[in-house]
Amino acid sequence: MPDTKIIVNDTTLRDGEQTAGVAFSAEEKIAIARALANAGVPEMEIGIPVMCEEERETILAIATLGLPASLMAWGRMCDTDLDAAASCGVHIVNLSIPVSDIQIRHKLGRDREWVLETIPCFVKRALDRGLDVSIGGEDASRADQDFLLRVVEQAQAAGARRFRFADTLGLLDPFSTYKRISQLRDATDLEIEMHAHNDLGLATANTLAAVLAGASHINTTVNGLGERAGNAALEESVMGLHHLYGIETGIDGRHFPDISRLVALASGRPVPVNKSIVGESVFTHESGIHVDGLLKNLLNYQGVDPEEVGREHRLMLGKHSGSKAVMQAYAGLGILLSGLEAKALLARIRDHAVATKRAPSANDLKRFYLEAMPCRGS
Repeated sequence: MPDTKIIVNDTTLRDGEQTAGVAFSAEEKIAIARALANAGVPEMEIGIPVMCEEERETILAIATLGLPASLMAWGRMCDTDLDAAASCGVHIVNLSIPVSDIQIRHKLGRDREWVLETIPCFVKRALDRGLDVSIGGEDASRADQDFLLRVVEQAQAAGARRFRFADTLGLLDPFSTYKRISQLRDATDLEIEMHAHNDLGLATANTLAAVLAGASHINTTVNGLGERAGNAALEESVMGLHHLYGIETGIDGRHFPDISRLVALASGRPVPVNKSIVGESVFTHESGIHVDGLLKNLLNYQGVDPEEVGREHRLMLGKHSGSKAVMQAYAGLGILLSGLEAKALLARIRDHAVATKRAPSANDLKRFYLEAMPCRGS
């Protein structure tokens, strides 16, 4: 198991914005960059400079903030993209190039030898412009592994510092991810960055597997934004590393709720209520058995302390609630119930939940009490 700090490279402002229909304003991108840096995110991929002048101006504006984070720009392995990246004040450029046979042949109309010849040429040009270089292996998960090792060898010999292994179509599972990254780790001294997509719902799992196999860097996005099904979520990846493996990232999870809301608003993509870590209902409990256990000792049903991620436990009354939760809810309203009264009111609460598909409000609870116990209510 790795005993060093893992570097998170958050790509919300690049791949996250590539979510279909998402477009951040310059002000939103700057606010998100500030929020990520304040949380301790050490690296950010902040845009695609060649896209347009407005994008370059925004990237440059972020670069001039003096944030305590390394900044990366994304580009293809061509002069126009490299020149645009060099004009934006970033520290690192990710030069992306297809490495699977299907993309080399049918996207570029080239062959493997062209890829191997192109990499050292553009690494040198980027280094001459004062940029550190990451080689982005697009569609690496579908590449021939022997060829991929040759790509990595060329990248290292040319002076690149990093190789990004992109599971571009989200086709890997954690076991194959571990095997592929382990082979790369044994073959090179380069930094290895895992870029996982979530098409099969495995992006976070594949990211964690890559770290266990020796990856030094991981790509994430806030709320798991990204093309198609998205990327590995920042909040999931960080908490997984912290809790499952004791691997530090230097990122303070207490910032996650605010960052999540900021990105959700800017992207127009609401966070599902059951989204792990940041979803509204993640630390909400209704089941009578669970609530009873929590009231006795939080550790009975607490795998992650909500305070670590700026949250707190919340009890909700509904169809699956028990008498103790009812008594606690009413106590919060200044009404002390007996066990028999709680059971009587529980029936009303369950009927309400089934009929309205929502938890009763404080006014609902008071009304139920007055209707069920008119004598005490008066």
